[in-house]
Amino acid sequence: MSAPEEVSQVFDTVLVLDFGSQYSHLITRRLREFNVYAEMLPCTQKIKDLTWKPKGIILSGGPYSVFAEDAPHVDHDIFDLGVPILGICYGMQELAWINGKGVARGDKREYGPAVINVEDKTSPLFKDVDNSTVWMSHHDKLSSLPTGFKTIATSTNSPFAAIGHAEKPIFGLQFHPEVTHSVQGKFLLRNFAIDICKCKNDWSMENFIDTEISRIRALVGPTAEVIGAVSGGVDSTVAAKLMTEAIGDRFHAILVDNGVLRLNEAANVKKTLTEGLGIDLTVIDASEEFLGKLKGITDPEKKRKIIGHTFIHVFEREAAKIKPSHEGEEIEFLLQGTLYPDVIESISFKGPSQTIKTHHNVGGLLDDMKLKLIEPLRELFKDEVRHLGELLGISHDLVWRHPFPGPGIAIRVLGEVTKEQVEIARKADHIYIEEIKKFGLYEKISQAFACLLPVKTVGVMGDQRVYEQVIALRAIETIDFMTADWFVFEAKFLKHVSSRIVNEVDGVARVVYDITSKPPATVEWE
Repeated sequence: MSAPEEVSQVFDTVLVLDFGSQYSHLITRRLREFNVYAEMLPCTQKIKDLTWKPKGIILSGGPYSVFAEDAPHVDHDIFDLGVPILGICYGMQELAWINGKGVARGDKREYGPAVINVEDKTSPLFKDVDNSTVWMSHHDKLSSLPTGFKTIATSTNSPFAAIGHAEKPIFGLQFHPEVTHSVQGKFLLRNFAIDICKCKNDWSMENFIDTEISRIRALVGPTAEVIGAVSGGVDSTVAAKLMTEAIGDRFHAILVDNGVLRLNEAANVKKTLTEGLGIDLTVIDASEEFLGKLKGITDPEKKRKIIGHTFIHVFEREAAKIKPSHEGEEIEFLLQGTLYPDVIESISFKGPSQTIKTHHNVGGLLDDMKLKLIEPLRELFKDEVRHLGELLGISHDLVWRHPFPGPGIAIRVLGEVTKEQVEIARKADHIYIEEIKKFGLYEKISQAFACLLPVKTVGVMGDQRVYEQVIALRAIETIDFMTADWFVFEAKFLKHVSSRIVNEVDGVARVVYDITSKPPATVEWE
């Protein structure tokens, strides 16, 4: 059987090189909306190390000045590939810096809407694009045209709002076409990917299923077995179902009850996956083991690492107990439901990117792990996974279930994680989600949960003064979980939920609601 092919080797792919912009992931999302596959890698990526050739390259924006001593710069080998290149904001300035260094600090920072005037209507990048409002976010700007380039569009503050090479398919935009504030921005990206790069727009979940099942079969081979990490969430469930479709009874799912799951989670997951989806599932109660190792730990990164490491130890231990389905087979692989946003946020390299937090299914794995990792959803965003789940016949309620982090309630109990603290957070969260469903709001919200804060506050209950803890509620709206806005509840809903939690959950005296967007905050509190 031939070696497994990467997604970028099967589908025409646009490579997005990330210079640290908060909008970089949106470039990838916009291209996929046109059914063009795009993959994002750090701007430090060496072209010689790629195992595939992109159809085009996009240089993202970033928070640096190209003329700064420690500024990140792209591998110049990109210009030897002979593929179209588009620079956005910092990416455009990078192109200019490489071709004449005509970049300088502007007299004023330009942040917000601006109107561009299209000067060259023959440019293929601006096909069907007129004068329109775009989103600017820069202080530096071009002081002169780079060698070999011409002006395509201007704005009041940016005489070089868009540029293009006179002979080569290389373009630059001072504004951000990937954000919705740029009214016709998505058409620019479409023109670049489809018309200029000549990408086939055949990226779809229907095609992905066939491609990924073939890839899994080639990777696993005809005899090896796979053990699956499942939680009952949409990501791990879709991954488990896809694996079952690919290799049948050679896939064994395990749910580890780590003591920080949701209320009645283990029992509910077992029923859903075994009876509803025909997945071979074993439930392991390791709650005491996890909670014991978390004793006295308050640092969120340490919590994640401990849970990640313990998780792998438990899996390896249980994998050794599983009797192979067929003689001569053995457990070789570990399945995880890692998604693309997990990968993006966990990238850390010298330069523009910082690690926001270590994801349980990306950064918590052991270096000496015996099992080989297999992540069939690694290239997908959440909305793509939901669509994939529906195509695989998974129920609507499960597919649209809110995400639940690998470290579970351990990162929703701020401070030390104890059995008693988990129980408080678990009960409050159950009431909160129950009421969201009763009010018909569940599918309007992307993720909602309750956090237990490590502070106490004065209250009055039954004519007595109490000094008990605080529950913080969070609910967000998002498409890709890379950016998010807080959900606006009606006051009567919050009043009702607060009353239920304070009255029904022992140890809670106060309830607050988190109204912080992402960024600057992350979705989870830890």
